Amino acid sequence: MNIHYLQHVPFEGLGSIKDWIKREGHTLSGTCFYRGEPLPMVETVDMLIIMGGPMNIYEEARYPWLADEKHFIRQAITAGRRVLGICLGAQLIADVLGAKVYANSDKEIGWFPVETTGAASGSRLFAAFPRQLDAFHWHGDTFDIPVDAVHTVRSAGCAHQAFVYDERVVGLQFHLETTPASAWQIIAHGEDELVEGRYIQTPQVMFADARRFDTINHAMHELLDWLAGTHVRTASAGVGAA
Repeated sequence: MNIHYLQHVPFEGLGSIKDWIKREGHTLSGTCFYRGEPLPMVETVDMLIIMGGPMNIYEEARYPWLADEKHFIRQAITAGRRVLGICLGAQLIADVLGAKVYANSDKEIGWFPVETTGAASGSRLFAAFPRQLDAFHWHGDTFDIPVDAVHTVRSAGCAHQAFVYDERVVGLQFHLETTPASAWQIIAHGEDELVEGRYIQTPQVMFADARRFDTINHAMHELLDWLAGTHVRTASAGVGAA
C-alpha cells in the first residue's frame, strides 16, 4: 500500500504510525508544507494521513497552502481513498465534508479520557475500539460531525472527538500516535499554551505514567489495521476456512 502523509510543522510528525508502516511493509511518501514541498497525484496514493499543527483551518491568508491541501483531501475522498486525519487533520476533513470548525469551549492539553458513543458499534473501524481510553490531547478548536458521518468518540471536555465517513475516512481530534519524544517536541513548541485551565496539564503530569503512550500507540495501530483492511482480510479468511 502506498501511504502519503501531510505534515504542517516539523514538530508534529507521524510518531508511532511510522512503526506500523514499517511493520506492515507499506511504502511511505510525504508532503511537508513548511518546506514548500509539492503534493503528489492522488492516483499514486492508497491511504492519506493528515497530521496536526498549531494553525487553524481558516487561516488561508497566513498559510496559502491550506487551500491546496483542502482540494487534495477532497480529491482523495472523492477518489475512494482511505483517509485518516489527526487533530488539525480531522478538522480539515470535517471542513472539506461541509461541517463547521470552531473554537472549543475549553482547550484540551494533556491526558484526558475519551469514550466511544453508542453509534460507534455500527462502524467496523470502531467496533473494537476501547470503550474508554486515556488519550493525549492538544487542541483548541473542534468540529461538527459531517452529514452522513458516524460520531464515534466523545469526552467531557469536547463532545466531538472522532467520526467515520463512508467506513474509510476517519477524523480523530485526539492523538493516538504520540510518543514520549514527540510529546516533548510539541511541549517545547507550545509552552505558551500551558496556562491554567480545566483541561490543561503540566508537563510533569503528562509524563507521570509513560505506559499510557504504549496504550495509545497500540490503539493507533489497531485502528490503522482496520482502516487498511488487515482485520477484514483475516476475518474473511477465517470464514472461508470454516
